[in-house]
Amino acid sequence: MELNGKIKYEDNFLSSEEFLEISQFCRDTEYRYGESDDYGLPPTGMISQIQAKEDFFVMLKKRLKEKEPMIKHMSFYRMYVNCFAPGENPYFHEDGRGITFLYYANTEWNLQNGGETQFYIDGNILGVPAVPNRLVMFDGMIPHRATSFRDGHRFTIAIKYGYEETPPE
Repeated sequence: MELNGKIKYEDNFLSSEEFLEISQFCRDTEYRYGESDDYGLPPTGMISQIQAKEDFFVMLKKRLKEKEPMIKHMSFYRMYVNCFAPGENPYFHEDGRGITFLYYANTEWNLQNGGETQFYIDGNILGVPAVPNRLVMFDGMIPHRATSFRDGHRFTIAIKYGYEETPPE
């Protein structure tokens, strides 16, 4: 599916077993206080770097290359878990030149609980709900931010690819 021609997403990206494994990892892993979304802004949330030794690290990279052939011209540079507690209010930011994937690893979502990723495009804010097992792909230069759930922690795996050279036409 596409949103505004600039954001792609796919539901049920992984098998139920793979999804449950990743969700459990997100709940059990150790976190550190978050990162600043942009220079001069205070940190928000918590993060956990995902190491290449994790079984799903290689699996996710392989699946992404199958889904988005364009990333074969790019360099993988980071995979980590974002965790936001209820009431946190992250800032809009850009990830830089390249493609960002967000994978929603929370096990529940409902409209009243919120938790969407907001994108600022052409003067409008567009939201993509944090539906479990959904993968979102977008240009890292699109300003975006997470929103927290009303109750419960929100887990998202961020996977980033950047250009080594000029992007292919």
